[in-house]
Amino acid sequence: MKKTSSAVTAGLLSLLFAASPGHAQTKKPAVSESMQGHIFKPAVLEPTEAHVRQLKVPAGFTVTKFAENLGKPRMLAVAPDGTVYVTSREAGTVTMLKDKNKDGKADETKVVAQKENMHGIALKDGKAYLITVNDVYTADLNKDGTLGSLKEIMTGLPEGGQHNNRTLAFGPDGKLYISVGSTCNACEETTDLNGTMLQADADGKNRRIFAKGLRNTIGFGWHPQTKAMYGFDHGIDWLGDEEAKEEFNRLEDGADYGWPYVYENGKANKADEPKGMSWEEYAKKAKNPVLLYRAHAAPLGLAFYTGSQFPKEYNGDAFVTMHGSWNRKEAVGYNVVRVKFQNGQPTQIDDFLTGFLLNGNKAQFGRPCGIAQHPDGSLLISDDENGVIYRVAYTGKK
Repeated sequence: MKKTSSAVTAGLLSLLFAASPGHAQTKKPAVSESMQGHIFKPAVLEPTEAHVRQLKVPAGFTVTKFAENLGKPRMLAVAPDGTVYVTSREAGTVTMLKDKNKDGKADETKVVAQKENMHGIALKDGKAYLITVNDVYTADLNKDGTLGSLKEIMTGLPEGGQHNNRTLAFGPDGKLYISVGSTCNACEETTDLNGTMLQADADGKNRRIFAKGLRNTIGFGWHPQTKAMYGFDHGIDWLGDEEAKEEFNRLEDGADYGWPYVYENGKANKADEPKGMSWEEYAKKAKNPVLLYRAHAAPLGLAFYTGSQFPKEYNGDAFVTMHGSWNRKEAVGYNVVRVKFQNGQPTQIDDFLTGFLLNGNKAQFGRPCGIAQHPDGSLLISDDENGVIYRVAYTGKK
């Protein structure tokens, strides 16, 4: 694949900045000699049974296909009765999946809703909540698992630019939280809604900015014991193979997490200068991440484990899908990680599901995307490259 670094003409890097909506209206400094990176996407292989068998999980766990041939499945939600819902932004659909004979494989598949750019999904009190780039909808969950007609409860969300995969979830306070990514890699936005986490009432009213300085926090949730909110934010591209690392943040009301001016633990992004203060001054007011993960791994889905199937030491830990890198020489991500918590606090990030990268990390047969816990305690993980939903279950001795 073609290498891109500071030695490449400034035209390509300038294009990467200017391609995002809103960027042309913002004066930018000249491309820095520190701008560097690579473009490498592993070749795509089929998710054959032989490939699936060589996936690696801790002892006692098994990985199987829950469903396949789903196109590009993205975000997942599971109803209390075990009915699974998966979105596809490319197709604009919500698909219902049922495992009627409870053998760990879906035996009913049906499209139950359609709207252009449908992506995030949450279930609450007998309703489904769905989000496109600009709007939020709700629909009743029918007794057979299908959805009623879509009703718009929020509109006016900004355009997505580079990050148009909106997600939403309900917090312990009953409020609706919505992640609105940035339009660009790193720029001063033209609307204060981009690069934020929003909060609203369940009916979509009283929308406000809950936190800002977040480049793209697709996966977020609340620790089941402490009720603290956490999210995994995407680091800035084109700062090198090992920068900027992905940030696991504790998300707090009114906090600024630094994007686009500072990253990781207060490092300055020299391509974007904060107004009226230095990078050092901005870093002092920005909130640092609690943990860091390898740059460009691309965290997407996040789910806290609350089931009883896994060994008890997994309770309260977060599982996060890493979609996989493209902006570095050696591929990273393409896996699922476990964020360990001790006494209610995150302590470290460990690999949990690996093996999607093959041939010396030059090829892959899976890009983990959405993740959700099934009522039986297993985890479901979507792969939007190959149209598969995987099921990770614990079958060993506890």
